Amino acid sequence: MKANYDMTKAKRGAVLPPAGKTRITIYLDDAILEAFRQRAEQEGKGYQTLINEALSASLAQNNAPVTIGTLRKVLREELHAA
Repeated sequence: MKANYDMTKAKRGAVLPPAGKTRITIYLDDAILEAFRQRAEQEGKGYQTLINEALSASLAQNNAPVTIGTLRKVLREELHAA
């Protein structure tokens, strides 16, 4: 190990940029989140993965932008199925 290292060209942050996913903050109803967590435990997946799959399925169904009403409908369906 060297006694001194040249850090003049060093960069802060992650070494590799994230590919294909973006971190966001979103507020969900407690009941919705709990339902996805329970389903995730049953299926052996992460709850965020299940939420992402539900949103992707919703977009694939009608290929239209997600509206608040559509999002609520999809989440209700997911809760009911759980």
